[in-house]
Amino acid sequence: MTEAIGICWINGALVPAEQATISVYDHGLLYGDGIFEGIRFYARKVFKLAEHLERLSMSAQAIALELPYDQQAIEHAVIKVMTAFQEEDGYLRLVVTRGDGPMGLDPRGCHQPNMIIIADRLSMVSAEVRNKGARLMIASTRRLPVDGLDPRIKSLNYLNQILARIEANQAGADEAILLNQMGRVAEGTADNIFVVTKGELLTPPVTEGALEGITRNLIIELACQADIPVRETPLAPYDLYTANECFLTGTGAELIPVAEIDGRRITSCPGPVFEELEKRYQTTIQNLG
Repeated sequence: MTEAIGICWINGALVPAEQATISVYDHGLLYGDGIFEGIRFYARKVFKLAEHLERLSMSAQAIALELPYDQQAIEHAVIKVMTAFQEEDGYLRLVVTRGDGPMGLDPRGCHQPNMIIIADRLSMVSAEVRNKGARLMIASTRRLPVDGLDPRIKSLNYLNQILARIEANQAGADEAILLNQMGRVAEGTADNIFVVTKGELLTPPVTEGALEGITRNLIIELACQADIPVRETPLAPYDLYTANECFLTGTGAELIPVAEIDGRRITSCPGPVFEELEKRYQTTIQNLG
């Protein structure tokens, strides 16, 4: 059995993760009514905390959820959890739920949101997959349309992505790619996707159903610094199959090269553009203030 090392901050109290509790009447549990952020820390330094908290605030505003703590208090809580964690590198999951309320969808009966911050290990793929490249498949499950649930809201309801991930598991793939309602590429189940075609770095715009990922934005910035042409543009499965390189990005994923999509081998894995951006990404981590 794996040793339990997780630590949890819940509404101001720091407890071992396995001892943290929440009411069965919490609307986050009952209806997925809440928001979250996944945050990395390296050598006891939090990666892109300001950007994550800004996105958390925007998600809260979008679903009319009032955060129970101000930004400074949340920052202090994040640092407290990170410091209490027994390892220098780790992953934080910051969750805000609507709170306890009566049965029924109406959120007006929920008067006090709950905030939870968990610190633990997270590895999206094995070291072997990171070295050799991930095997992807395009799921039949479609990404929810933007006019149904805007992907910029990091809500607690990930059933859409979970269904796609089940498809990947059944197909023996490492990750699934979701298409939008028009059949264009949106994102992975827990990551953004990039391809390199004829020396140009391409990624779907958020209007196609992709999360406006913080690591995604960093990779675009690093590509510009490296004089790598980069463009947000709609992509079809054809663009994935015929790419010179392909890789995934995300806070949890970090950077993962892709070796195969639906049985089609990617020309170069890991390719030179990926390797350059991975080098610059690691430098960014090492230079955290």
